[in-house]
Amino acid sequence: MNADGPVLRDIHLPPDPSWWPPAPGWWILATLVLVGIAVLVRAVRGMRRRRRWLRALHGQIDRLDALDVRDGSALAADVSQLLRRATLLVDTRAAALTGPEWLRFLDARLGGDAFEHGVGRALLDAPWQKGAVIDGAALVALARRWITTVLAEPPRHA
Repeated sequence: MNADGPVLRDIHLPPDPSWWPPAPGWWILATLVLVGIAVLVRAVRGMRRRRRWLRALHGQIDRLDALDVRDGSALAADVSQLLRRATLLVDTRAAALTGPEWLRFLDARLGGDAFEHGVGRALLDAPWQKGAVIDGAALVALARRWITTVLAEPPRHA
């Protein structure tokens, strides 16, 4: 105290808030951003992987189309193997189908009956018949149409 009376001090303000740790809202926002980035990265990787598979499948079908194959059984086996790999992009369980169920699956995705009652029927027996005579150009064209049509659709998740 001085002679004139008590000395009053000015109001003491609290210190400015520290930037760390952030408020709970910032933690929630950061979590949402990280989850969004993870989902985006996974989607982009999936699309890139799908495009890479599609390029490889188209390259293989082009290679089969360019071959002058006189052995129908080898061509039918190659086309069947190619279609089985292609179905992994559509439905992983379908690659294990055999016989008429396999042809029905291919027809169901493409529409029509070109596999079960047409040139695609060669996929059932021709790979195991030595020197099988098939219409190789039509079979490759059918496989190309299946790959182009079915795999152009967005992937279906089972």
